[in-house]
Amino acid sequence: MTALSVLDLSPITQGSTASQSLANSLDLACHAERLGYTRYWLAEHHNMPGIASAATSVVIAHVAGGTRTIRVGAGGIMLPNHAPLVIAEQFGTLAALFPGRIDLGLGRAPGTDMLTARALRRNLESADNFPQDVVELMGYFQPAEEGQRIRAVPGEGQTVPVWILGSSLYGAQLAALLGLPYAFASHFAPAELDHALEVYRTRFQPSAQLDKPYVMLGLNVFAAPTDAEAKLLFSSLQQAFVNLRSGRPGQLPPPVENYDRDLDPVAKTILAQALSCAVVGSPETVRQGIDAFISRTGADELMVTAQCFDHAARVRSFEILADVHKSMSKAA
Repeated sequence: MTALSVLDLSPITQGSTASQSLANSLDLACHAERLGYTRYWLAEHHNMPGIASAATSVVIAHVAGGTRTIRVGAGGIMLPNHAPLVIAEQFGTLAALFPGRIDLGLGRAPGTDMLTARALRRNLESADNFPQDVVELMGYFQPAEEGQRIRAVPGEGQTVPVWILGSSLYGAQLAALLGLPYAFASHFAPAELDHALEVYRTRFQPSAQLDKPYVMLGLNVFAAPTDAEAKLLFSSLQQAFVNLRSGRPGQLPPPVENYDRDLDPVAKTILAQALSCAVVGSPETVRQGIDAFISRTGADELMVTAQCFDHAARVRSFEILADVHKSMSKAA
């Protein structure tokens, strides 16, 4: 049965604070661990008033330190924002602190607007070096060779699984070439999903890390006792996406009844394009949606995200999904 994991953007809700958001992330991770989710990933975003995980490595340490068994990682680190050596040291440190539990997902997008990207990188051409930077970073995790002058300490000799993240064919091609697991951002950029899966699976070359293709797909899941309640929860994410794509990013807004009913055509198009990979509803609706998505894509793992305004409702959504997944596994 397809594995289930959690992607947490550590949402800052309207009227709340980053401190509360980070406390909520740890609480959700503890629930996810108890419920049997495979891994818990956090994402690097910058200059986003509604996301608290900009210092992603620090938040990973916060979550891993408060849990015991669940894998914790980055979904992902936007590598062009950083020197590969620095990321090797950070994740080598995390792996030393939490052996066998740390994942490193790598993306080439800035995770922000272009002005902020310039402040982060100083040189926007660094994205062009992404393949070389990935290889360099992976090299720092290898045992040091005699005479090696630059070493990642901690880092060298650590087992830190590396993933390639993407929302286009670029990441699929690189993951296949390097023989790495591939995570596709279908939860917000699903347009190239089917083509990217075909490219990755047909071009995959086995590596020391992985002997056959392994695909994890992002999926929005909002589960509640009824379809109507789940739809209401989903409206917070809908509003956030319309605001973001309209140049008005902000904190996660409270849900609104019938939000999508009176939207203008532009906003409806934004949502139709960005959030088509979403399963919203009661347990039975979620079961049918998950089953259809897995059947269509053949995903090895689902990385589920749910940006709910109310934290208790978010925890309940993941509880419902875990119950649905267990019943599907038994049936399979």
